[in-house]
Amino acid sequence: MAGFLDNPVVGMAPWIIFSLLVGPGRFELAVGLALAAAVALIAVGHLVNRGSSWKLLELADVVFFGSMAVIGALVNDGTLRWLETYAGEVANIALAVIAFGSMAVRMPFTLQYAREQVDPSLWHTRGFLRTNYMITGAWGIAFLIAAAAGAYGDLVLHNPSNIWTGWIIQILAIVAAVKFTVWYPDVARARAVREASGLPPEPTPWAGFLVPLAGLLVPIGIAVLIFDNMWWLGVALIVLGSLLTKRLQSQSQSESQAPG
Repeated sequence: MAGFLDNPVVGMAPWIIFSLLVGPGRFELAVGLALAAAVALIAVGHLVNRGSSWKLLELADVVFFGSMAVIGALVNDGTLRWLETYAGEVANIALAVIAFGSMAVRMPFTLQYAREQVDPSLWHTRGFLRTNYMITGAWGIAFLIAAAAGAYGDLVLHNPSNIWTGWIIQILAIVAAVKFTVWYPDVARARAVREASGLPPEPTPWAGFLVPLAGLLVPIGIAVLIFDNMWWLGVALIVLGSLLTKRLQSQSQSESQAPG
């Protein structure tokens, strides 16, 4: 349980919940669930691991969603409608600022989680720090993409519920960041082992990272068939996703079985 709570993906759960749920008529629900998740994560985390440190992301969760809950309860109907439309973009931009801001002050927010999972002797090593900069940067980019997609749907298409800008692009960005968070540390460790052994670097095994993203093309294609008028695009995504997943899985297996 403690290891699960020490994962930065868990700390971002309230933001993910909020950004995916918020929309017309759903502001109070999205804020309430996000705030409840933020408080629960802190309470459970410190109950399970009493020596756990306070983390920047945990505090940002409570402050941001607590503030949003208060604002939502006090504003008039016009402001509430504005929040229902644009609060998703505000949340995504806020998290991107937290990610890139923490990197700017040389304390990427994933570092606080990672330090609780490794020996202190590794905390200041180049590979450990670089891994956390990469993962934090990946989350910053993912939430910038989500913010841009939401803004395009709201400001250009005038349709916050557009299946592409409101759901598909944002979900893909978040899933990519989650997968990168799990995948990249293993790549970095393998690279460090080869460097320590004096072996030349190997090509980055991108296939292992791309498999789940290719697999998502199939359910996305099904969603397009059901909710969009472009049936041909839905069929194309299903076929492309199936073929890509099979090819990438084969490539990933070949990379894992290659002699070190």
